[in-house]
Amino acid sequence: MKALVLSGGLGTRLRPFSHSMPKQLIPVANRPVLEHVLDDVRALGVAEVGLVVGERAEQIEETVGDGSRFGLRVTYLYQEKPLGLAHCVLLARDFLGEDDFVTYLGDNVLPDGVAEIAREFRESRPAAQVVVQKVQDPRAFGVVELGADGTVLRLVEKPEEPRSDLALVGVYFFTPAIHEAVAAVEPSARGELEITDALQWLVDHGRPVRVGEYDGFWRDAGDVEGVLECNRRLLDRMRPAVHGEVDDASVLTGPVVVEHGARVLRSRIEGPAVIGSGSVVEDSGVGRHTSIGRNCVLRGAAVTGSIILDGAELAGVRRLHGSVIGRGASVSAAGAGRRLVVGDHSDVEVEA
Repeated sequence: MKALVLSGGLGTRLRPFSHSMPKQLIPVANRPVLEHVLDDVRALGVAEVGLVVGERAEQIEETVGDGSRFGLRVTYLYQEKPLGLAHCVLLARDFLGEDDFVTYLGDNVLPDGVAEIAREFRESRPAAQVVVQKVQDPRAFGVVELGADGTVLRLVEKPEEPRSDLALVGVYFFTPAIHEAVAAVEPSARGELEITDALQWLVDHGRPVRVGEYDGFWRDAGDVEGVLECNRRLLDRMRPAVHGEVDDASVLTGPVVVEHGARVLRSRIEGPAVIGSGSVVEDSGVGRHTSIGRNCVLRGAAVTGSIILDGAELAGVRRLHGSVIGRGASVSAAGAGRRLVVGDHSDVEVEA
């Protein structure tokens, strides 16, 4: 089985960060979301990955390379415009050949994995097997309607009046039967080739489509709240490890990771938290569910529940919570209780 990982798209919900980086490279627990996805793909026993990339392909290629450090072989597939998931399958036709494959959205975080659903697919090989989860508001998702016997009856993209609470998670298993379906469907009202339309084509033509229900944590890191929640969930799974320097005046409690080359001086770190390589945390407090990227500087700062991207600097910033600070940004003298979302290379000074 091969994998098709989708890493194009404009990431409009994640602005300002997506102005300067692909949304799939936003870090959670100090690793790009896409790296977590590739780990999940490898855990399914897949070795060959087609990575669909768009206008920021160069940044993704720089991060992923040939895939060897993930135990994968990566082939890059260029999509000029985000024209839908089914279009990605069309685009990858030569790469996929006649192999079964899994399609995985590159901004999805599913830390419990889908290995059991993959096993079911391999054993029974329906035309398609989709991963679903029950959600409170299905209107924002592709929705699957089942019959009384569990048979897939209908698939609808973002219905105004959903008939089911089973949402498509963004992981799909396919046999080569999907190629006929994606070639047959027409663009939707929003100008995209919808994978739900291709799946419905399979159903209408008597091809078996099955569901596999995923009951673990699932969130797409497509907006700031999603990124912060993914960060919290992944940090909760982290094991403590101190590879950098922590002086005697500092206190670490709970699961804390201090990466190689990081320094913690006269500071208190409460885990789960991670301090990236080359970063300096001095006279500061870092609270639960905080990720400090590489080569950051915190001096006289106090931050909790936040993500500080590579190269950012915080000076005199107190009680910063639920914030995302972009790469190379500088924030100083913030007052109490501030919440900030600061894009890459910004220079922000907030009156106390």
